[in-house]
Parts: sequence; structure tokens; C-alpha cells
Amino acid sequence: MTDNRYDNLGQLGTSTPLPDNPDTAALERVANPCDAPYMTRFVCPEFTSLCPVTGAPDFAHLVIDYVPRDWIVESKSLKLYLGSFRNHGAFHEACTTGIGQRLVKELDPVWLRIGGYWYPRGGIPIDVFFATGEPPKGVWIPDQDVPGYRGRG
Repeated sequence: MTDNRYDNLGQLGTSTPLPDNPDTAALERVANPCDAPYMTRFVCPEFTSLCPVTGAPDFAHLVIDYVPRDWIVESKSLKLYLGSFRNHGAFHEACTTGIGQRLVKELDPVWLRIGGYWYPRGGIPIDVFFATGEPPKGVWIPDQDVPGYRGRG
């Protein structure tokens, strides 16, 4: 029996190359399979991008939390989208908030937040946060629990 709900997915189950850049990367979505409100978390502990000025690599630990409405993001497409930043030059703030804004545009979630915990550049770690507002009541929203950078502390 074939489930036609997933016919629109072009990446899952296929060999898909890493997109050249975030602007051309496809974020795919599927209908939310649950009626009850819940939160989904994606963690990307090895996110990379490039400094737009020097071209040096930047590294971050990203935590994406969202409460879906009608759509959920297909995880392989999210992985490829995040990987497309590997050769993309942008400041930490643009990467973090841009990812959040793109997910909001594609999914129209009830609520979304992203924490970008960037490793030091020039000796200063930069943490960037984006949220669509207050978290909804009645949904368990755990802390992101990413400790502040301590170096050799």
C-alpha cells in the first residue's frame, strides 16, 4: 500500500548532494501527525559556516526547538539545509536568525526558538538567540542546557 502523503518529498530515501548554499537548499515538510501539542528539538553540535570577511571557518552548537502547527520539518532536508552553510559566508547573527526565520516561513509553527552557541572567534564566544515570542502554555519546553563557554576554565 502506498502512502501518497509523502509523494512531495524529494530528498528522503535518495542520494542527495549537499546544497551549494542556504538560499537554494530545499526545506521539506510533512503534515503534523499529532493532534496533541508537543515540542520537537533538533540539535546540531557541529554546525559550520564561514566568516564573510576572512573566510575562516566558524563553528557553533545549534539548538532548535519548535511547537508545530500543521507542518513538521523533514529531518534529512533540515540536515542538508544546515550543511549548506558550510561554504556560506555570514556573520553568526545572520546564520542563527536566518535559520529561525526560514523555518518559520516554511512551517508556520505555533512557536519556535533557536539558540546559536558559537565557539570563540577572536577570543570571544558569541551566543545568538531568536524566538517567535513566548512559549505556549501547556507544552513542556525544557531549557536548552548548553553551558556558557569556559575555555580551559
